[in-house]
Amino acid sequence: MKKFFNIGPGTWVTAAFIGPGTVTVCTLAGVQFGFSLLWTLVLSIIACVVLQEMAARLGVVTQKGLSEVLKSQFDNKIVRGILIVLILSAIFIGNAAYEAGNISGGALGLLTLLESSGGNEQGISINYFSIAIGIIAFVLLYIGNYNVLERSLIVLVLLMSAAFIVTAIVTKPDLSLLFRGFVPDFSTDNILTIVGLIGTTVVPYNLFLHASIVSEKWKSTEDLPEAKKDTIVAIILGGLVSMAIIITGAAIQETEINNAADLAKGLEPVFGSMAKYVLSVGLFSAGITSAITAPLGAAYVVKGCLGWQSNLKSKSFRAVWMFILFLGVLFSSLGIKSIVIIQFAQVANGLLLPIIAAFLLWVMNQQKILGKYTNTWKQNLIGIFILVITCFLGFRGVWKVIINL
Repeated sequence: MKKFFNIGPGTWVTAAFIGPGTVTVCTLAGVQFGFSLLWTLVLSIIACVVLQEMAARLGVVTQKGLSEVLKSQFDNKIVRGILIVLILSAIFIGNAAYEAGNISGGALGLLTLLESSGGNEQGISINYFSIAIGIIAFVLLYIGNYNVLERSLIVLVLLMSAAFIVTAIVTKPDLSLLFRGFVPDFSTDNILTIVGLIGTTVVPYNLFLHASIVSEKWKSTEDLPEAKKDTIVAIILGGLVSMAIIITGAAIQETEINNAADLAKGLEPVFGSMAKYVLSVGLFSAGITSAITAPLGAAYVVKGCLGWQSNLKSKSFRAVWMFILFLGVLFSSLGIKSIVIIQFAQVANGLLLPIIAAFLLWVMNQQKILGKYTNTWKQNLIGIFILVITCFLGFRGVWKVIINL
């Protein structure tokens, strides 16, 4: 049991990237393309493990966040200012937008779960469920205790994982078709979905979050092997969950998916009425975990960019995540069709990734920062390969959007 609870920061990464956006994109990938894009998730998991291991190593060795390290490398005030604006725009503003989707997704899961059990006879509005999700996230964040947050996320991630993996198994997928899905297949029709799947797995703000939180758990370079193992185990678990969602989506006959009820409806022929319960629990867990980590990630980024010497309980740190959380609750209550926003945000995330990955690769080769813990030539080779692929997919995605205007 002690070894089990030694896992931590890696689980935060899984909690962050398996949100309503991942559920949505993976489900639609399964509905539209069956198992044919499972190979994309294998690539995404490898890329995520490599980049997040770099971020964790940077955090353990320097005991600083990624934004702090990057900022310290530029003496020119103009360059440093542009860098800070870029990071704040991409992570702070982006997380505010994603937070609405996180809260909406969690609220949809809660609403569908209650309606399925006949507990919403009064027709309670989803707005109240959004507020409820916001309050739960607020309480956990306000406590400001790393261990409490970590244990809460571990439980929720395991609950979410069980829900989606069990659902995928019960759909009884055709194994021959499933294994064929691990063979790479590019086409004009699926390129934006490929970019979206990569973007929803390798999330730029997770690199900042991971580098910041590892120093809360590990204080010495002797802990690097433990940090690496934690990263690999947690992200592979997250990847399996994403694959399970694609497999589940492939069993859905509905072509229009707007909310948790639609996801469950398509599975009822193979899974029965229990589909709503299981999927709702999974979606609620995905929403609440991401609703916690998105504001926290934004707060760590702002802290690093502005040079605050603060902790989880400081007023300035709390002010940032409170602002993000408030915007998320507010915008999730506006009644906008969230699935479109979530899809757009995930594609934008995939296009932003090459910029952040390039910064990270550059920093990981600075001996004055990491000493003997800089990247090996093999790590650099894999990192550059990942960077080239993400750039290629990103440019193809942008080009397709442009020609379709």
